[in-house]
Amino acid sequence: MKSLWLDREPRFRSDAIPSGSHFDTVVVGAGITGLVAALMLSRSGQRVVVFEARTIGAVSTGNTTGKLSLLQGGVLSSLRTEYPLKVVRAYVEANKTGQAWLLQYLEQQGVPFQRRTAVTFATTDDGGQRLRKEAAVSRDAGLDVHFSRDSGLPFSVVEALELENQAQFHPMEVLDTLALDIRQHGGLVVEGVQVQNVGSGHPQVVSTRKGAFTADTVVLATGTPILNRGLYFAKLEPHRSYAAAFRPPEGTTIPQSMYLSIDSPTRSQRTHPTPEGELLLVGGFGHEAGRSESPQSHVDSLLEWTNQHYPGAEATHTWSAQDYRATNLMPFFGKLPRGRGHIFFGTGYNKWGMSNGTAAALSITSDILGGQSDWATTIHHRVTSPKGAAEAVRHNASIARRMAEDRKRVKNNPEITDDTTPPEGAGVVGLYKGEPAAVSTVDGNVCMVSASCAHLGGLLSWNDAEKSWDCPLHGSRFTPTGKYLEGPATHHLQRSPAKKKG
Repeated sequence: MKSLWLDREPRFRSDAIPSGSHFDTVVVGAGITGLVAALMLSRSGQRVVVFEARTIGAVSTGNTTGKLSLLQGGVLSSLRTEYPLKVVRAYVEANKTGQAWLLQYLEQQGVPFQRRTAVTFATTDDGGQRLRKEAAVSRDAGLDVHFSRDSGLPFSVVEALELENQAQFHPMEVLDTLALDIRQHGGLVVEGVQVQNVGSGHPQVVSTRKGAFTADTVVLATGTPILNRGLYFAKLEPHRSYAAAFRPPEGTTIPQSMYLSIDSPTRSQRTHPTPEGELLLVGGFGHEAGRSESPQSHVDSLLEWTNQHYPGAEATHTWSAQDYRATNLMPFFGKLPRGRGHIFFGTGYNKWGMSNGTAAALSITSDILGGQSDWATTIHHRVTSPKGAAEAVRHNASIARRMAEDRKRVKNNPEITDDTTPPEGAGVVGLYKGEPAAVSTVDGNVCMVSASCAHLGGLLSWNDAEKSWDCPLHGSRFTPTGKYLEGPATHHLQRSPAKKKG
């Protein structure tokens, strides 16, 4: 699976691994948060390097739907159940700031984007009630939302809430531009360098697979923090969602707004212009990471839903993304605990990373360079409600229960042997010489790796859509050969002593 955005010839080529070992700031992760932060710091005159374990945009940003909207499904009404209106308004101001900065930057750089009306719709009476609550909170928070009589969708809806003058774009065009701009301001963006640890001294020692570097400041922009300080892996719920691009039959009219359902399963929709004609992009149909028996079934449901409402639409790309939702629903950003004021991070954007991630980057760089905004101060000093605290307890109790159940279940699975060969595209977990092992067959290659996650030892599950090993506890993911893909883990899976067959 490769996203529409990543299936292109990149304009940016990685910088070489730097010969110097010390930087003012090391940024970890080359998504929207990391690159905006790196650009702002480079512009200030700092010596900055961005280390990206894979390639820019390889994780969340390059697999987003590319919407930049202040109307975000049921986010504001959910926040209002946990926080006073002042905090919800601060969240809206943060997103307004991120949206305004990014759109101004794209206009200055000549990066194309399209202004669109954002529409949240309900297809059930229960969804309609939730949508009316969202409308009330949105207005209280300062958004000029209104209900629509005609959603423009090819199916019946109960209610549709609109917010005009939002935006959509090609996210990799944005990241390419940011990376090139960082280079013009003396910064470096280095792909293929995985950061594994950051020391607690000063300067910070940044350990990578390609050597050690030092920095006065470190910014973790990795989706979920790769350091366990602050235990943010226990405060975040990883979710996977799916998307596909479709070429509609000639003469088909595609609704031009950006749509999102408030009912489950989530259905997202937008258009994308190409030289060959406009594409339809559909997303949603998600689940908790590592906890679906068949992720491919979610992709199939997305394709079936689209073909039902847009007959004859031909899928050109299918892909998936992983996002993290805070158990208390509010994104985390700022100084990392036990970082002595020199390690910063951003996480928990809950699928709205284009605005939240940009806002987090602006706040982090303001902290580093001196200064802070009122909205950031309000968010930093929020108090988690009893409901939010209870949700955190529930989430971690669920993780502990899942871990115990998985360990019990694996003992009842068929034993793994050197001759175990799953069908093409499949993976199985069992005990190999008394230890949990994971065996998969992909493109005819049979590979055995440890079935224990390299983060905290959760029992991995097979992702039949993306042919990966996913952890159901905190969302770390690995290739069939055990190579780290994303999540809080920082190491590859242990390879089995059994011979690789293929």
